[in-house]
Amino acid sequence: MSLIYGTGVDIIEIARIKRAIERWGEEFLHHVFTDEEIAYAQNRPSPGQHFAARLAAKEAVLKAMGDNRHVHWKDLQISHDGHGRPVCIYKKRSFKQKIHISISHSEHYAVASAIITS
Repeated sequence: MSLIYGTGVDIIEIARIKRAIERWGEEFLHHVFTDEEIAYAQNRPSPGQHFAARLAAKEAVLKAMGDNRHVHWKDLQISHDGHGRPVCIYKKRSFKQKIHISISHSEHYAVASAIITS
């Protein structure tokens, strides 16, 4: 039986992320995203949507964690499993819980939810 430790949800305007990338460029990208996340998004037809979706997922995970003072953006990596489902990899080895995420985006918004279980 799994216990739910926390839930989180986040929604982001894609235009806001596009503006941040235009303003701060690579510095912003490398501050928030891993090299793998950057490569994935930049190889998609609409990179802004994919960056926004990954940022929303990271925000949702941080909210689900609750006490996240020692978690940095790049400690979390948003990727896909072999079936194309989004997954969150938390690079801290002592974290034993499971992170479940869901991501969606439209032309203007990206949204993500996270649930942390035992």
